[in-house]
Amino acid sequence: MSQAVKTSSLSGAPTIPVLVCALAICLLSGMDAAMKSLVIAVGIYNTLLWRSMVATVVAGAAWSTGPRSWPTVSVLRLHALRAAVVGMVLVFFFWGLARLPLAEAIGLSFIAPLFALFLAALLLGERIRRQTIWASLAGLAGVAVILAGQFGRESYSHDALLGTAAVLVSTVFYGYNLILGRRQALLAKPVEIMLFQNLCVAVVLALAAPWLAVAPPGNLWLPLAGVAMLSLAGQFLMSWSYARAEAQYLIPTEYSAFIWAIGLGWFFFGEKVAWTTLAGACLIVAGCLVAARTNPKLAEPIEATV
Repeated sequence: MSQAVKTSSLSGAPTIPVLVCALAICLLSGMDAAMKSLVIAVGIYNTLLWRSMVATVVAGAAWSTGPRSWPTVSVLRLHALRAAVVGMVLVFFFWGLARLPLAEAIGLSFIAPLFALFLAALLLGERIRRQTIWASLAGLAGVAVILAGQFGRESYSHDALLGTAAVLVSTVFYGYNLILGRRQALLAKPVEIMLFQNLCVAVVLALAAPWLAVAPPGNLWLPLAGVAMLSLAGQFLMSWSYARAEAQYLIPTEYSAFIWAIGLGWFFFGEKVAWTTLAGACLIVAGCLVAARTNPKLAEPIEATV
């Protein structure tokens, strides 16, 4: 009875889930900033390899202490497939992030839910509505404005253009990840998903370890552990929020990441945000909010990938 009253009050005025979701976005934004520093310091491969291993150990400890059952073969296949897609997201996104201002990379990544809607039509047979088309046009216009700002910069470089391309490629994989995430959430608990996702990514990356792996300097182990903990904490808080409030209330909090990215990019990297980045991000966010009205389940963010 008390649980029913609690659930009802949260759905009517979901203040606590919204605040918790906003905190999750803050933690994950801090993780992005720390990841950018680590990628610059030791490269994309070693950053992802050691972070995945640390996250696997932490998630494994959490999974082993609670009620658990070994996943079936079909669920393991789904874990492995999503881990492969997540691996592509991580490599492309963080490689691009190391070459772009933090706010610019985060703004471009917001277009992922729009890709998810089109992939849902392609893979799940869903009908593409007129709203989705207009939302996608707004998102593409936002990307074009950000790109135009890059070309107008005095410090524009070919490396920045490659970074932009990498982030956009990561959003395509992330869109597919959203669809896989819906299927995965129906079959496994969040702790199990976090464990096997990080484990699978670590195993795949470890295949190249004899040639590419380098032990990070001693002063980087604490930051590596920090990004793993920030990632897992953000995932947990995000899952908690979406279990207690409707997506329509929580989706807008995702875009607070852009504000955090502006502040963190300025504080840690001395990055300035061009007006074209602000304008482009606004167009992308507007498109995603329209998309959320079309299909809130696919438009809502899944932060478990990073």
